Amino acid sequence: MMTTLEQHADALASGTTTSRSLVEACLARIAEPGGEGARTFTKVHAEQARTMADAMDLLRRAGRAPSRYAGIPISLKDLFDIAGEPTPAGSRVLADAPPAKANAPVVHRMLAAGFVPIGRTNMTEFAFSGLGINPHYGTPRSPWDRAAGRIPGGSSSGTAVSVSDGMAAAGLGTDTGGSCRIPAAFCGIVGYKPTARRVPIAGVLPLAPSLDSVGPLAPSVACCAVIDAILAGETPTLPAPTSLNGLRLALPTNFVLDGMDTTVSASFDRALESLSKNGARITRIHLAEFDEVPMVNAKGGFAASEAYAWHRALLAEKGAGYDPRIRVRIERGERMTAVDYVELLAARRRLIASFDVRTREFDALIMPTVPIVAPRIADLDDEREYNQTNMLILRNTAFGNFFDRCSISIPCHRAGEAPVGLMLVGETMGDAKLFSIAAATEAVL
Repeated sequence: MMTTLEQHADALASGTTTSRSLVEACLARIAEPGGEGARTFTKVHAEQARTMADAMDLLRRAGRAPSRYAGIPISLKDLFDIAGEPTPAGSRVLADAPPAKANAPVVHRMLAAGFVPIGRTNMTEFAFSGLGINPHYGTPRSPWDRAAGRIPGGSSSGTAVSVSDGMAAAGLGTDTGGSCRIPAAFCGIVGYKPTARRVPIAGVLPLAPSLDSVGPLAPSVACCAVIDAILAGETPTLPAPTSLNGLRLALPTNFVLDGMDTTVSASFDRALESLSKNGARITRIHLAEFDEVPMVNAKGGFAASEAYAWHRALLAEKGAGYDPRIRVRIERGERMTAVDYVELLAARRRLIASFDVRTREFDALIMPTVPIVAPRIADLDDEREYNQTNMLILRNTAFGNFFDRCSISIPCHRAGEAPVGLMLVGETMGDAKLFSIAAATEAVL
């Protein structure tokens, strides 16, 4: 069992552990022979982490710890600015970029609360895939069926594995189309995508600013709620589980259940049965807005257009150094016109307004996070298989970003089975309510 932030905080407060002990345990896991540390981290901040841990221990003994969570080690995805370091974003072409002049606001807020960064975690290059494969730094393997070498999910691949393997107590990721929730589902942890506007994305290397969000990956719903509050500049409070009795959950019947493998289907059906037995009212509905999204995004959507705008000059200078599978996805944006982009903005506004009306009678949407278990890394060497699998894996989660909703993935598999995530989607700016629903769901599952 992974240790939660509350358990770590209690142990620190009681003196049964120290920040230095927690950091040393994480560093030992990273350095473990045969482990995933070398593929999980692009840079380990060992000495800085030790120094900060010692400082947090001194402050705690003096009664001056900056927060209840001060001294807990975390990991940071490789696209957050850390003062004095380049921000490579899982690439080689930015490995020698000028160092960041300041910490990203989300990094600053975690540091101010006393969390100790262990290092920068590996990711899909420039965050442009849900698979987690990286040809430059290697691909960390999902904790399930490790001998077979299965994908961790992306793009926050290293963050998820750092948490599942005890190399960090929790970590920060980003989510543009599912990049916190997909790796959480494949690695058996919780991943949260906030309502994007709540958390600043300044100092975070962008993929598509219209869709980008910053969120936590952690062992529990409560862990994610604590970190989310800190990232949003709010006071952390543990979510009080809502009553499941009478809770109104909408299960879309179009798209999200298509292509489910037998393992995901069995886990998801058991979860629905458990929720129903505890009083939740699950209604199957057809969401016409889902039918329109693929057509609206047919020319590349926000990801291709906005990514190409950022990468255009870098591609001209260093395009040969990109992962070819990432480069081709970015270059789709070159073919989009200004008219295409303006029409895309208008279509999104129209669909969000319609979607809000269609779902307002429900407390949340419910669906599988990903319809399949983590495939083997070796099976995705084929370009066609890579692209088809990537689209399938991103399909369900991407709706949350397009419709500007908050969303969370919670493990729903049995111990010893392949990790499967159950996803809840709340209202725009309904993050607090969603955490209460997720806490109640987690308790049942």
